[in-house]
Amino acid sequence: MKTLVKGGHIVNEGHVSDGFIVVEDGNIIAITKQQPEASFDETIDASGCYVLPGIIDDHVHFREPGLTAKADIDSESRAAAAGGVTSYFDMPNCVPQTTTPETLDEKFRLASKKSHVNYSFFYGATNDNADSFAQLDASRIPGVKLFMGSSTGNMLVDRQLSLECIFKTCRLPLMAHCEDTDIINRNMKEVQQAWGDDPQVSLHALIRSEEACLASSRKAVELAKKYGTRLHIAHISTAEELDLLESNHISHLSPLTSHFPNITAEACVGHLYFTQLDHEQLGTRIKVNPAIKTPVDQFMLREALNDGRISVVATDHAPHLLEQKQGGCVKAASGMPMIQFSLVTMLELVDAGVLTIARLVELMCHNPARLFGVVGRGFLREGYRADITIVRPHTPWKVTTDIIESKCKWSPMEGHEFQWRVERTLCNGQTVYADGAVNAAVLGEEIRFNHSQS
Repeated sequence: MKTLVKGGHIVNEGHVSDGFIVVEDGNIIAITKQQPEASFDETIDASGCYVLPGIIDDHVHFREPGLTAKADIDSESRAAAAGGVTSYFDMPNCVPQTTTPETLDEKFRLASKKSHVNYSFFYGATNDNADSFAQLDASRIPGVKLFMGSSTGNMLVDRQLSLECIFKTCRLPLMAHCEDTDIINRNMKEVQQAWGDDPQVSLHALIRSEEACLASSRKAVELAKKYGTRLHIAHISTAEELDLLESNHISHLSPLTSHFPNITAEACVGHLYFTQLDHEQLGTRIKVNPAIKTPVDQFMLREALNDGRISVVATDHAPHLLEQKQGGCVKAASGMPMIQFSLVTMLELVDAGVLTIARLVELMCHNPARLFGVVGRGFLREGYRADITIVRPHTPWKVTTDIIESKCKWSPMEGHEFQWRVERTLCNGQTVYADGAVNAAVLGEEIRFNHSQS
């Protein structure tokens, strides 16, 4: 099948230009300034729209297997497609945990039958499984996930010898959740003494504090420098942690050429968009780990999007049933669904002047591909898979419950009016989302990686 995408503003590798994209058999075969004269099986009119590479979300929790009452691969990949996300890397804290080669293979098997967009999975580190890293097929996974702070799923690695072994052994990118559990426990005890057994959620950032994040991130950086580990710090949430990072600007480089420092960081949409003051209106709907923090932290995170200290923007998409979000700092589950609205939320920050649309594409498409060595995706280039997201500006619409694809059927963005809309999502050249509907007949592909050049 041969498809023409015409009339759009193509955003790719630091430039915005008008042109035409020709897709055949799932690949981009031409990008031209002049309309091709060939005949096409399908023509997609993108007039007035911006044409982006498909978004790559390097941090999601789709909850399958074992936690499928709240989410599953089918429902959350539908949400991804509706949000313009064509590839995701899923986390290991499901049931059973993805901490053996066998449990990893089972997730690939499930996704091959259920995922409507492209997929891969992080392998989970534990206190005693570093010897299994050598058994992993590096071409199939983005890296290893390490929980250096306790979070949903009880995968905490807190023994110093185990941490040393993981950092020494891991030769894939090591993504770390950094919060110091001892500091969190101390803070929790103090807050409970003052506010009761289940303190109100507005105190969440006092418990999962800046000190807890900084102490853990500093330890991770020290270990990464000691062993030469490629460390990727997940969901940076504080201004202080940014001081641990180097600036890097790598626009217009090959996606398989890394000029990143060995230590990089991800910011999540929730930390960029909300502050702890928003708990007053949204309550536990925005309770996440690490906690959303102060307006100053938010401002500094936004600044770091442009100076290179933040390399990737993701969601940490983590659905729970609304009944599981009831209570305060103790009882309410941490995590929120965001993948369906991540791109349009970041485009709202583009309108606010926080970053340009070209920089957004660097952070959400190009850099995830570069950092993890994704093969043939993340750019609009001839020979690459045709993962394409088409968005339209100046098109007001409101988030209502009925349009939410996530199985949990709620969003912190409910009632919000966006000015950008995802018009169409193409995954491997097939339209998986258009006109407000997901094409459930479309299935994504397993992502491949080339870590030797990433």
